[in-house]
Amino acid sequence: MSGGRGDDRGLTVRVKKKRGLKASSRRWLERQLNDPYVRRARADGYRSRAAYKLIETDDRYKFLKKGDRVVDLGAAPGGWCQVAADRVGSVADDIRVVGIDYLPVEPVIGATILEMDFLDEVAPGLILAELGGDPDVVLSDMAAPTTGHRRTDHLRTMHLCEVAADFAVRTLRPGGHFFAKTFQGGTEQDLLNLLKRNFTTIHHVKPPSSREDSVELYILAKGFKGRQAEGDDAAAEQDEAGPLG
Repeated sequence: MSGGRGDDRGLTVRVKKKRGLKASSRRWLERQLNDPYVRRARADGYRSRAAYKLIETDDRYKFLKKGDRVVDLGAAPGGWCQVAADRVGSVADDIRVVGIDYLPVEPVIGATILEMDFLDEVAPGLILAELGGDPDVVLSDMAAPTTGHRRTDHLRTMHLCEVAADFAVRTLRPGGHFFAKTFQGGTEQDLLNLLKRNFTTIHHVKPPSSREDSVELYILAKGFKGRQAEGDDAAAEQDEAGPLG
């Protein structure tokens, strides 16, 4: 991947009014056609503009390293898998990136893609089996299909983020990282507490490529403390509370 900017210049494209084409659909088409990140993605060979959200965040925080094992939850259409495979050096004879999505994803060089729902109880085990070891990085761009009701959409996507965070805490190698989509409107306190207990630093990130009018926000938890952290915290809480009975 070149990672270059491409040519962001060009005339504004207008979509003509057509019978049967809703005004909202026409506005969406115009936004896509005039989006510089959409043009860059096409020029750079990425599946979608979302690839730049991962690129920009990793350029700033440096959490994808050569040789890392990476899990990509909600991988469709495959842009994050492309970026991850390139940055960790995952190749056909040494796959270090595994993605999962219930939507079909075209093959990605250097990645294994599982076409299934991550919420399926057998999915986590299959991911780890394909990865060949515990991940160094867990990525999640999962979002529930929007209903148009902002509070409902927020709660449904936050649930997916919580499930992804739970997977990360149960599987990451010590020192690993978790990067996931949330929605603006407040990160749920239980999720934030889980991440604070288990990671060294927490960052809320709005990458430049995330549209200004979008409510999406990303959370980056760096420096996984290891799975003893949960047990240590629980023991400390019990000690402070005194003996039971």
